[in-house]
Amino acid sequence: MKFQKMWWDWALLVAVTAAVLAGAALWFADRRGAADLLWAGATAVALLPAITWVVRSLLHRQVGVDVIAVLALAGALIVREYLAGAVIALMLATGRTLEAYAERRASRDLRGLLERAPRSARRRTAQGAIETVPLDAVQPDDRLLVGPGEVVPVDGRTEDPAVLDESAITGESQPVDRKPGDGLTSGVVNAGPAFGMRATATAAQSTYAGIVRLAEEATARKAPMVRLADRYAAAFVPFTLALAGVGWLASGELLRAVSVLVVATPCPLILATPVAIVSGLSRAARRGVVVRDGAALETLGRARTLLVDKTGTLTEGRPRAAETVTAPDTDREEMLRLAASVEQLSPHVLAATVVQEATNRGLTLSTPEDVTEEPGKGVTGRVDGRRVQVGQLTGEVSPWVKEVRQRAEENGAATVWVSLDGVPVGALLLHDPIRPDARQTVDRLRNAGFNRVVMLTGDRPRVAAEVARVVGADDVVDRCTPGTKVDRVRAESKQATTVMVGDGVNDAPALAAADVGVALGATGATASADVADAVLTVDRLDRLADTVEIARRSRRIAVQSATVGMGLALAAMGVAAVGLLPPVAGAFLQEGIDVVVIINALRASVGGIQRRATP
Repeated sequence: MKFQKMWWDWALLVAVTAAVLAGAALWFADRRGAADLLWAGATAVALLPAITWVVRSLLHRQVGVDVIAVLALAGALIVREYLAGAVIALMLATGRTLEAYAERRASRDLRGLLERAPRSARRRTAQGAIETVPLDAVQPDDRLLVGPGEVVPVDGRTEDPAVLDESAITGESQPVDRKPGDGLTSGVVNAGPAFGMRATATAAQSTYAGIVRLAEEATARKAPMVRLADRYAAAFVPFTLALAGVGWLASGELLRAVSVLVVATPCPLILATPVAIVSGLSRAARRGVVVRDGAALETLGRARTLLVDKTGTLTEGRPRAAETVTAPDTDREEMLRLAASVEQLSPHVLAATVVQEATNRGLTLSTPEDVTEEPGKGVTGRVDGRRVQVGQLTGEVSPWVKEVRQRAEENGAATVWVSLDGVPVGALLLHDPIRPDARQTVDRLRNAGFNRVVMLTGDRPRVAAEVARVVGADDVVDRCTPGTKVDRVRAESKQATTVMVGDGVNDAPALAAADVGVALGATGATASADVADAVLTVDRLDRLADTVEIARRSRRIAVQSATVGMGLALAAMGVAAVGLLPPVAGAFLQEGIDVVVIINALRASVGGIQRRATP
């Protein structure tokens, strides 16, 4: 459908341009009757699709600005200003072709994400053979083979050493080495020899699927300023008709009314604003941030308060197992094996640490059954006939449990509890180091426009306060549950436009409640596709600061293009109304205004990112 539309736009432009040039040649050859015939034909050719656009708008109960173009073309035919009509037709065809080209150019990075989406995967059978299956057929725990140059189809873990090109997702050009057991994000490209992997999610649940869905929405939705053009027509069309009528009545010449209509089409608002906004969306995608639509991009540019989940954003997001503790008379290795078996299917960042710890000890994991996950509480499933729960503590509190809690409190460690059949049997004490550049990143976000940074964490008060002090947060909310995060986001939203950054799993309700929810797609946040307004595909929070600056620049250029272009158009309408701008000159002037504002709007595709020195 898009190809047919683009083909028709170019066909219309070529036909009208040929008629205008051929008519000009005939006019200079003193065959003015034939020239007028060609110009009249060009006007009629453009009038027919213009009428179709108006009818389509009316069927949707909208009064579009295309009605002005129809009246201008029809008026030119009535007053026999055929050259003016042909120039209007050329302006209309050029404007639509430029719009299609500019939007296609601006959205090329978003389209690139869609075009790279894998359609199938190579799966190992139980007999060791390789079969090609549709991507939707891949299930967690399937063993897959990724050939050289192929896109990793789903989230998973490597079974062999791998060299990956992650530039399309993260923006980083250097290949990355992965060792067996490392996590894999769907959408990255195998830059080395073939390697085996084990799937941890279906295609629909994988990171890249969420990014693709966002990219599809970003290319399909209109920005608020684009929708404004439709509402703008409701007031602009009557004003234009009234001004044209005044000019006609004052002079008694229909020609003057046609002159007003010729320069009245508000192409700067219709064409320039979507080009600027889509350019911003495309630039953000190149920086590793896929924004859902123009509305989210504009809101991001106005945001002043940032709420950020600690894990994986201000910390490394890859906790390390500091200690494994068990209840008396409990086998440590068996407890860890059962816990890791359940955690294989969990996308939570702590689950990967548990699985990695079991892998490092050479434990053989089982395939879990009836696995469920409750955000903020943990994962439950059956392994080898036993009910295993990993996450928050349930059941009775034994003396050894109190001892572990005290030790974790003193060391500032996170605790992952393991229960078998409802009875606590062990715990893993984990440390998540603060990122070395966390303080610099927070300063960078402040420079981008955030004047308040709030850290949200499930940590205990003492640990939370220490991390907040180190990274430079203005406030901290400790012992957070998903409900607590939502309440705080709503409270902050009453004071200023807010952005919430989280991992998209237990943070999903808070992401949905914020003015702009930003999910960490780089860590496999699958819930982000449903609730987030943007996804960070690179594991770097400073790219959010880049996107905020891109958003501000895009909106500023869109407003500038629309304001200047419409100001010039309104001035030209006034001049035409008093008879000082004939239709032909007005048509050429309007064509020039359109080209200038579109070229100006394309400036949003470059520049705007300020690199400031931070201590």
